[in-house]
Amino acid sequence: MDYFELYNLPVSFHVDEAQVKKKFYELSKKFHPDFHINESDEKQAEILELSTANNKAYQVLSNPLKRIEYVLQLNNLMAEGDKYQLPQDFLMDMMEVNEALMELEFDEDPIALEKIRNEISVIEKGLFDELYQYTTQFDAEADPQNENILLRIKDIWYRQKYLLRIRESLNKFASR
Repeated sequence: MDYFELYNLPVSFHVDEAQVKKKFYELSKKFHPDFHINESDEKQAEILELSTANNKAYQVLSNPLKRIEYVLQLNNLMAEGDKYQLPQDFLMDMMEVNEALMELEFDEDPIALEKIRNEISVIEKGLFDELYQYTTQFDAEADPQNENILLRIKDIWYRQKYLLRIRESLNKFASR
């Protein structure tokens, strides 16, 4: 079941979050199993399935990163277990960051840690700005199947995921 269809929304990276929440509560009431206790077993199973779909739809549509992944899945550009090849220049930059993190493991240096944190913040901001540009462009396009834009969004999504792991490593160092 397509979550955008369930919520009667167009496929979009930027949704009206108030409308998503409103639709979630509306469907939560409509599909609440307690209101269908006197129905047949089949009808109760159907209501339970719709209630579960509503909960999953809300989790995905109310979370920008999950929503990006979902739109890419709807367009057959992302599947479970995909092996995505990140751009070589990005990997080289990340290799330098990872080497600096390994050095910090053996030689704690608050100044170096802050420098790495700032580098990551700059990269994240650039990716966020680029992502916003492409997702906005996708939403404004007459052709919602624009694969070029979707492929760029997919690339940024994977780079952001990679940076998230580095950010988690930085947080571990900071908590020491």
